[in-house]
Order: sequence, then structure tokens, then C-alpha cells
Amino acid sequence: MAFISPYQKDREFARRMHQEAGVTFIECHVAASLEVCEKRDIKGLYAKARKGTILNFTGVSDPYETPVNPDLKVDTGAQSIEHSVE
Repeated sequence: MAFISPYQKDREFARRMHQEAGVTFIECHVAASLEVCEKRDIKGLYAKARKGTILNFTGVSDPYETPVNPDLKVDTGAQSIEHSVE
């Protein structure tokens, strides 16, 4: 399953549940800076969040807790698409 969460406690919960069930859990952090996310935002959601039109927007008006020790980190802001896929 794909589980997307901006909160460390939720990711820890998912890992614990997988471990208790004997199921492999891999935390993959697909990383990009807020600036990169805003540049890629074709829908203008970040601009709306900055104006206050969208409330509780992750990284703008709601926190994003960077994973402490992910099993895999893909820095899409620093790597090419091809390298990120690889």
C-alpha cells in the first residue's frame, strides 16, 4: 500500500503495524524542497495556500515532518527524473 503522511508518528505507526503482521515495510522519502514543489505546482495550490484560500496545507500552513531515517530517499529536487527513477 502507498501511505503518504507528513507526520512522523503516523509513519512510525504504519511501520509498527507492518512489523507486527510480519509484513515488509519500506519507508521511501520522495524529497523536494518547498521551493521546488511550488515551481512544479501547475494547479496553483501552493499560491492559494500562501494566500490563505486553502487552509492546513502541508508545508505552508500545516507542518511537514521530514523522515528521520527512511529506508530509501529519492531527492527529486536535486536529481534528474531518470536518476530518480533509477
